[in-house]
Amino acid sequence: MLAYIIRRLFYAIPILIGVNLLTFALFFMVNTPDQMARVQLGDKHISADAIEEWKSQRGYDKPLFLNTADDSGGLLTDTIFYEKSLRLFVFDFGKSDEGRVIGEDILERMWPSLALALPTFIVGILVNIIFSLFIVMFRASLFDTAAMIFCVALMSISGVFYIFAGQYFFAKLWHLVPISGYLGGLDAVRFLVLPVIIGVISGIGGGTRLYRTLFLEEAGKDYVRTARAKGVSELAVLFRHILPNGLIPILTSVVVVIPSLFMGSLLMESFFGIPGLGSYTLNAIWAQDFAVVRSMVFLGSVLYIIGLILTDISYTLVDPRVRLS
Repeated sequence: MLAYIIRRLFYAIPILIGVNLLTFALFFMVNTPDQMARVQLGDKHISADAIEEWKSQRGYDKPLFLNTADDSGGLLTDTIFYEKSLRLFVFDFGKSDEGRVIGEDILERMWPSLALALPTFIVGILVNIIFSLFIVMFRASLFDTAAMIFCVALMSISGVFYIFAGQYFFAKLWHLVPISGYLGGLDAVRFLVLPVIIGVISGIGGGTRLYRTLFLEEAGKDYVRTARAKGVSELAVLFRHILPNGLIPILTSVVVVIPSLFMGSLLMESFFGIPGLGSYTLNAIWAQDFAVVRSMVFLGSVLYIIGLILTDISYTLVDPRVRLS
């Protein structure tokens, strides 16, 4: 197991290098340091000297990949890519183009993101499993058909519609919760109730259909038919046989999502004014803040790779038929 984990970590290195290179190349294909300076300085008629000063202060006055003008051996090292991107591999995120320490911003904004994502994640899984079990219990019935139509309808509606409808009815019309904003501590609950409910409802359609398929596959296997033939009640078959074995693929699909919870939700945080990592990333994109964008993309890649490794490990723990070589 340890050898497998170490091998997967080594495999992750070229992936992270590729992601880093691609992010860097794409960003500077649509932006130039001069354009970034104009956006940050906020003046269309700014002087060329002010632009050069802004670039010099932030290290954007150097070549992107190769510094052919440097005779002191800085062909690769005295470049924007080396100074801005390679430091990410030691998790040195540096400062944003506004001068803020990115690492401190990430630690500060991580908690609002978790406060929103974690309840949505846990409640959503429980609701989807319970709902899909009820559908399996009444499979091939009118309830099954109606539930599938309901799930498809939920999947067909845009997530933005749920946000607008929730804010209009629960916040603006009925005044049950604040329409947006965020406070720390226990006061955060009243700001998070609505986005958590919306997140759970918007995920019921896809999650329930997936879990229903997994449970129905287990329900048609020989060991389930044998249990029924021995006189075991349908409820006992459902919870003693179908549910435990159906949870194996569900667990592995869930584990890979856990690291991404730290990254937050772009839509939810933006519409509800929650100062998490999702809104942090979106604001950086709008402001063309390359330092923040590259840091968040790199961090997301690292978390995704960790999620894949955790998925493989969890699969070996819950399914004895699987052994890692």
